Amino acid sequence: MKHTLLITGAAGYVGSMLVQKFAQRDDVEKIIGIDKEPLPDMIKDEPKLVYLQLNTADDWEGEVKKYAPDILIHTAWQIREMYGHHDVEWKWNIGGSDKVFDFAFAEANAKRLIHFSTVSSYGAFSTNTLEHRFSEDEPFRKSQYLYAEEKRIAEEHLEAKFKSATENAKNAGGDGKLHLGVAVVRPAAITGPRGRFMRIRFGLQAALSGQLKDSFIYRLISAMVSFVPVTPKWLRQFIHEDDVVDLVEVLAFSDTAATKAGEYEVFNICPPGGVVLGPDMAKAVGKKQLKIQPWMARVPFFFFWHLTRGKIPTGKGAWRGYSYPIAVDGSKLTREYGYVYKYGSFDAFYYTDGRYESFVPKESLRSKSSVIKTA
Repeated sequence: MKHTLLITGAAGYVGSMLVQKFAQRDDVEKIIGIDKEPLPDMIKDEPKLVYLQLNTADDWEGEVKKYAPDILIHTAWQIREMYGHHDVEWKWNIGGSDKVFDFAFAEANAKRLIHFSTVSSYGAFSTNTLEHRFSEDEPFRKSQYLYAEEKRIAEEHLEAKFKSATENAKNAGGDGKLHLGVAVVRPAAITGPRGRFMRIRFGLQAALSGQLKDSFIYRLISAMVSFVPVTPKWLRQFIHEDDVVDLVEVLAFSDTAATKAGEYEVFNICPPGGVVLGPDMAKAVGKKQLKIQPWMARVPFFFFWHLTRGKIPTGKGAWRGYSYPIAVDGSKLTREYGYVYKYGSFDAFYYTDGRYESFVPKESLRSKSSVIKTA
């Protein structure tokens, strides 16, 4: 069977990798890419790609309907909080997601929908512990952090629409089965050689490793983190960009995947094993750690958010994610569908192994395979 895909956020970090990888498959005939940003060089010469420079909140359904996509992957999202423009952000993220979901449930050709959510929506609270691992059956919690809160609401909308569509299918007669299967993936922090070296932008990894040099304020931030500030419960989990693409491929194309018609599944996507703690992060970026209390993170987060009018993405509640742990159990995908993660959490962040290692500057190469051979 030849597949036609719809990938929203096709110019983004994850979306562009999905386009590039899936276009190599013989069973993919066409990929419809939607993004509000211009077509990136990485995928501009892909003959299977039909690119629509549109926001998911725009009118795109009529054009996409012509191609009758059977696999839909929703990665589009305004991740950075928009300073003073929450109404616009809501329209893009929640309104745009609702349009993607409605399109998937309305189109008879649509067989699989994969929606990208986040582990952040479990909530970063002071009661979280370093030992607890959130599982998929634990509820999301309301948060002041807008990214986590909007993702929580988008998931609520998707689940409600799925239940409504399932009920409508039963009432319509026939076999009473919904034509669409849904999989929600909740990734830990995504990283890898492409994320760290080809798409440098403000974020935890770039700030702590001193890669922010585009402006005075970025250089100031880099100077301030000459040590790695670590709160008592500081913890991170990372998933390698290659694992993200590969596991989505399983969910999108495998006949045994969770996205069978009429089913709704949720997956934390995060490798098993050790997490990244303060000393690990300090080692990874070649700095010493500086122990601080949560309030000491909250103050500069507030200051830089308003001083830069959101250019430094430390909006309301963001300090909690830096101060309190959200650790998840990502074993469900392995347990139920046999997916084996290729990279551990620390390895994903520390080493440069992966599909995009050839793009890493020679002086920055840190291949685990080479380290093992040398040792």
